[in-house]
Amino acid sequence: MTVSVASNEARDGQVAAGFWSLTLGSIGVVFGDIGTSPLYAFREAVVVAAEGEPVTRPMVLGVLSLILWALLIVVTTKYVLLLLRADNNGEGGTLSLMALGQRALGRRSLFLLALGVVGASMFIGDSMITPAISVLSAVEGLKLAAPGLEHYVEPLTLFILFVLFSVQSSGTARVASAFGPVMVVWFSTLAVMGVSHISDDPSVLAAINPWYAVRFLLAHGAVGLVTLGAVFLAVTGGEALYADLGHFGRKPIQSAWLYLVLPSLLLNYFGQGALVLAQPAAIENSFYRMVPSILLLPLVMLATIATVIASQAVITGAYSLVRQAVQLGLLPRFEVRHTSEVHAGQIYLPRVNRLLLIGVILLVLMFHTASGLASAYGIAVSTTMVADGIMGFVVIWKLWHWRTIGAAAVILPLVVVDMTFFSANLLKLFEGAWVPLAFGTSVAVMIWTWRRGSAMLVQKTRHIEVPLDDLIRTLEKRPPHIVKGTAVFLTSDPNFAPTSLLHNLKHNKVLHEHNVILTVESTPTPRVSTDERVRIEPAGEKFTKVRLRFGFMESPNVPKALALARKLGWQFDIMSTSFFVSRRSLKPSAQPGMPMWQDRLFIALSRSANDATDYFQIPTGRVVEVGTQVTI
Repeated sequence: MTVSVASNEARDGQVAAGFWSLTLGSIGVVFGDIGTSPLYAFREAVVVAAEGEPVTRPMVLGVLSLILWALLIVVTTKYVLLLLRADNNGEGGTLSLMALGQRALGRRSLFLLALGVVGASMFIGDSMITPAISVLSAVEGLKLAAPGLEHYVEPLTLFILFVLFSVQSSGTARVASAFGPVMVVWFSTLAVMGVSHISDDPSVLAAINPWYAVRFLLAHGAVGLVTLGAVFLAVTGGEALYADLGHFGRKPIQSAWLYLVLPSLLLNYFGQGALVLAQPAAIENSFYRMVPSILLLPLVMLATIATVIASQAVITGAYSLVRQAVQLGLLPRFEVRHTSEVHAGQIYLPRVNRLLLIGVILLVLMFHTASGLASAYGIAVSTTMVADGIMGFVVIWKLWHWRTIGAAAVILPLVVVDMTFFSANLLKLFEGAWVPLAFGTSVAVMIWTWRRGSAMLVQKTRHIEVPLDDLIRTLEKRPPHIVKGTAVFLTSDPNFAPTSLLHNLKHNKVLHEHNVILTVESTPTPRVSTDERVRIEPAGEKFTKVRLRFGFMESPNVPKALALARKLGWQFDIMSTSFFVSRRSLKPSAQPGMPMWQDRLFIALSRSANDATDYFQIPTGRVVEVGTQVTI
């Protein structure tokens, strides 16, 4: 009995240690974006509301009340308490929610696909703006600490961002271990700063009453709606709570938010409000004005580190999202490099990294200040949140089997709030909001073009393909010269003979003694268990059909997966196996099936796709490539 009790206590201790370790990790990765919002959100909202006039008490209380209830409704209720429960085999995020909704419907839905594509595209757009505005707003504190350094703010921001993107290829495993403790210090600092200033004007706590938010909107009309767009800056990063679900789990994220992050944010916002009520001139930079001049430089350094961490989380999130899109067939193959031998999620996508770096640098050079970038911020995130809300309704209604009225009663008010914020951010279209919209639209067009072109390519090549069963019967009647070894022919449709097989027979006039028709499938689930990875089906005396299944969060490794086939009776030996891969060369036809610009875009995307050998991690020394030309 004593041993049993001791073992149970040890097990409970290990579970508790694991839980708090995940909670600490989530603080460092999940909350970086929303955690650095106090640097600019309150200031921008009050400045927009004031329209150049003196700051008033109703204005400050109204903005604070809007920020408070936005955090409680959009982040706490929608994401922390509701959508975190909508996990796709433990994974979260816009594309996971899309796959979950399609599974709930039991069919492919073009509407859900469109929502998922729009949400994912806008998240990538947000991945450019977050590093730019976060680092820029932190470095701007130098203007207060040392006014003579004002001209160095922009160059220093560009230098920090360039270094940040340059080190991505080496991985983030070592640095990530320090993210959690640093962000705990950051949130503790936010809380202490807020508590030390609430006493400047304790009446600021009246903003807890939602009537101040309602009265502000009613009194300010169109200006109130524009102010909502600035208030939304306080909740950007809320969607990251759901996107990082698979890394940390629901309960650690919920605990970190409810017990540390949310209280710290609210205390800091209310502290800024009390400071501005006591000293209206402090609105110039209400965050850095909260500390004495002797602490300005250390605070700038801490804020810069926090914003770099926030940027890192968004960048790695963009990598994961693009890889998911590739696995789901929404984008061509991108080169994926694994930067950790232990953590499969530690990846680096060179092309995505370059595009993000170029976008971030252009944003800093275009807008120069955090206030300028604030106008461009928000529209991408609010679009993603609207898409998440609508897809969440499908999941709650169909997968959780709620009654339609009940699901609508829960989700509809949240979607209305998201739509309101979207409309408010849309008012800033010509002030900078067009930038993330243009970038997100470009990504969506690429996805649409890739899917449409891929479907047309399949239709065009289908009529010249030979059914595999017919070919096998022909080869059994009139067999060619048989050579030793195993040949693996990759194909997307195992019912038809792979082009590489036909070319091998045509030009080499030989057939291996063992021939494998290999199909690699992506599932709508994040990961596939080892037992479900391989499926083998005999197709003739010398032919076997093998199907490998990978989740959209996994990187396909064909040799490693084929090694699992030994358990099913197939003696796989990489040294006696040759992989035959078809390389298509696309040419525009005289009568393209798509508009000429889209046809050329699809061809360009196809040419830019990563080599199948590298993507499927096949040893190059075992690969035979066969080239074909197709007009489209």
